[in-house]
Amino acid sequence: MKRVAVFGNAGGGKSTLARRLAEATGLPLYVIDFIKFRAGGGEVPHAEYLEAHADLLKQDQWIIDGYGCIASAWERFAEADTLVYVDLPLRTHHWWVTKRFVKGLFKNPEGWPDNSPLWSSTLSSYRVLWLCDRRLTPRYRQFVAEASASKRVHHLKSPAEIKAFLQAVKQEHLSVKASDGTAAAAV
Repeated sequence: MKRVAVFGNAGGGKSTLARRLAEATGLPLYVIDFIKFRAGGGEVPHAEYLEAHADLLKQDQWIIDGYGCIASAWERFAEADTLVYVDLPLRTHHWWVTKRFVKGLFKNPEGWPDNSPLWSSTLSSYRVLWLCDRRLTPRYRQFVAEASASKRVHHLKSPAEIKAFLQAVKQEHLSVKASDGTAAAAV
């Protein structure tokens, strides 16, 4: 696990999952919304975004959280050695967008650029939920099913699966660190 793409519909907890995954693995985390949007919510020029995204993909290690645009998303998925697809029931995504909005009244939502326009961004998330569910979700599901032959794929379908996945990664990395320490101590 060196190049990880975390993706899925809006409000699925991708940013929280990606942050916890970065903490567990030590891999650098890059949030697409921080590359695509400026503080205050203004979008960077598309060419500038694509250039920054291409530069990220050249790195040896990364966790990239988010969507960006269709072209950059599929390019990222192709470059990733590990795919983490958050595919919760639509009602869960809808509820979590609502929770993010309410919490955002008091604190900037995690994974969002500073001073992002909460109301318009939340309305956009509600619109994206339905579009993604109709158009991208079927393609994502087919893609991860096919990609599992050549990549490490984690298709997470519930909050319990997200929690179990993070626990498994933590355990795996603790085991690797312990065996590295044992091997180093034996030398």
